[in-house]
Amino acid sequence: MNKTILITGSSSGIGKATAIFFAEQGWNVIATMRKPEEEKELNTLDNVLLTALDVLDPESIQKAVNEGIERFGKIDVLVNNAGYGAYGPLEVFERENIIRQFNTNVIGLLDVTKAVLPHFRANRDGIIINISSVGGRLTFPFGALYHGTKFAVEGISESLSFEVATFGVKVKIVEPGATATDFAGRSFDFKNDESIEEYQGLIAKLMKMMEDLSGNSYAARVVAEKIYEAATDGTDRLRYPATPDAVALLEKRTKEGDDAFISDFKKQFGLS
Repeated sequence: MNKTILITGSSSGIGKATAIFFAEQGWNVIATMRKPEEEKELNTLDNVLLTALDVLDPESIQKAVNEGIERFGKIDVLVNNAGYGAYGPLEVFERENIIRQFNTNVIGLLDVTKAVLPHFRANRDGIIINISSVGGRLTFPFGALYHGTKFAVEGISESLSFEVATFGVKVKIVEPGATATDFAGRSFDFKNDESIEEYQGLIAKLMKMMEDLSGNSYAARVVAEKIYEAATDGTDRLRYPATPDAVALLEKRTKEGDDAFISDFKKQFGLS
């Protein structure tokens, strides 16, 4: 029997590329998104179930999980991919924006995982793949909210891996670097207050760096292939840097140590 994967945030970017890639490998795919009625490509693929799931709506989460199990009999892999990035000076964000960032990237991930865990526990089998980021282990200026959520995903994943190992389930973390998705568009929530002059020089440098990164980004399919590796390699490996730039940056931080790495980063932004 073909294996089945459930993916959140499948309407675009990494989620959509992953749904397509796994379908090409013969997997059953539960491709979830907030508005499946607007999807025009995934609904043409064999063995793909399009269904509504909003990570901010627990009822929709449970319904999507139930629909997937009813259609395919079993879920073998969960990919927690849905999310977005809030960037900007912390003091310009309203509290509701802060809550939305953590609800989407952290609480939503926990709610989806909780909905699938009883199924995995009953089967004594399953893999949870959480999409973090190179930004889950290093940071850029003005990303306190986004990086805070991705650092949380790293800690949640590592801790969860111990408890679910008691019934044969594995947890994996996939960490993309610069990826050619719509992150800089609808998934990038940038706020600024130009009247606060102290931040503007650093914001200009950050925007230039992000522009340079987007010009050297990797296709979402590269990340999808890494997710497939995590789902199929049969190992207990926890972390999977997903793009060459992520590998290089994380190796650099490990080699140099926190203080030297952060000091070098500050120099790049003219802070020391």
